Amino acid sequence: MGKAGAEAVGVEQGRRSIHAFLRERREQQTRFLAALVGVPSDNPPGDCQPIADAAARLLEGLGLEVERHAVPHDRVTANGMISATNLVVRHRFGPGPTIALNSHGDVVPPGAGWTHPPYAAAIVDGVMYGRGVAVSKSDFATYTYALLALQQSGLPLAGAVELHFTFDEEAGGLIGPGYLIEQNISKPDFVISAGFAYGIVTAHNGCLHLEVEIAGRSAHAAIPSSGADALEAATGVLAQLYSLRRELAQMTSKTAGIGSPQLTVGLISGGINTNVVPDRVVFRLDRRIIPEEVPSIVERDLRQRIETAAATYEGIRCNVRRILLAQPFTPAPGQDRLVAAIQTHANRIMGASVEPHGVPIYTDARLYSSAGIPTVLYGAGPRTLLEANGHRADERLVLEDLYNATEVVAVALADLLGPETR
Repeated sequence: MGKAGAEAVGVEQGRRSIHAFLRERREQQTRFLAALVGVPSDNPPGDCQPIADAAARLLEGLGLEVERHAVPHDRVTANGMISATNLVVRHRFGPGPTIALNSHGDVVPPGAGWTHPPYAAAIVDGVMYGRGVAVSKSDFATYTYALLALQQSGLPLAGAVELHFTFDEEAGGLIGPGYLIEQNISKPDFVISAGFAYGIVTAHNGCLHLEVEIAGRSAHAAIPSSGADALEAATGVLAQLYSLRRELAQMTSKTAGIGSPQLTVGLISGGINTNVVPDRVVFRLDRRIIPEEVPSIVERDLRQRIETAAATYEGIRCNVRRILLAQPFTPAPGQDRLVAAIQTHANRIMGASVEPHGVPIYTDARLYSSAGIPTVLYGAGPRTLLEANGHRADERLVLEDLYNATEVVAVALADLLGPETR
């Protein structure tokens, strides 16, 4: 048997070893994920030190060396959070490229309507329920066990795998992956970021968050004309924004899966008392930006529309403050290698056609991509965010999807770091 034949046999044996290792550890992997889901990590308020500590202990318990990179307190508070420590695990197999696997451990607050306790990690008919079980603590388990499987595979790999576990995605990612890149803590050649098991994401929306303050002048409700009604003015501004939402629905991205730009007013507060003309109303809005749009122009036009609407009301002042501007994630050179490696094995292991596409959310992947690093999203999860109940009650993950996605990631990494990369 020639060298090429021997290598082929070795690769096949390595893949069988990966499959056997992961199958034997399914129960252990499930407990690992359940332990993470059981630690509340709501953001806001963003007190994410407890989940970082728990994740680090779990990783170390598996024999992995964990670097803890605490974000300075002033950066954390400026990001609207209480605490954040990024975790990095590195394993070098030999000379070659570094592939980072990134997932986030902060979650949106659970809200109402749950039929299973949000932090109990209940398992019913092969489905685990809990806040963060799909978005995106699942991929802590995916990526950790993929690395463990590679370590014991015996494959002659060339390169390194890093785990980047961060805790600020729900606040924009700037002190998570953004901090790791900015501080040169890691310089990966490729990145796979948390995603969905039935698709390889190569593009997603950007997002603009604005806070709008409408200020007027209070007055007794018996003499409303003596004041300047901030709520009346805010109502007029909101009418303009909802009119814009209908206009945006007429636009559609050319990237499959992205859809139309979106606009949502998600928070509002104001007023003093029932019998007082409101002197101040504050609301926050979310404007999703499709890849074809220019974020700076989107922000300029939106600010102008708000300010113009407010200016029609006498005695009203309007202040618009940017909270977040996340750039869209768009296809980039180098993605094709990641897509090809993942797709080859995902089609076989998942038993379904796994295609590259876009999604209408925004993620931390954009931060790696904007730094010039080829990046895709792939990991455990269902076909759609809706199917996962992401950001909704009874968030769920089919455990078979977790197990299959872990094997896909492991064998894709083996291909990407295999002898042909030398």
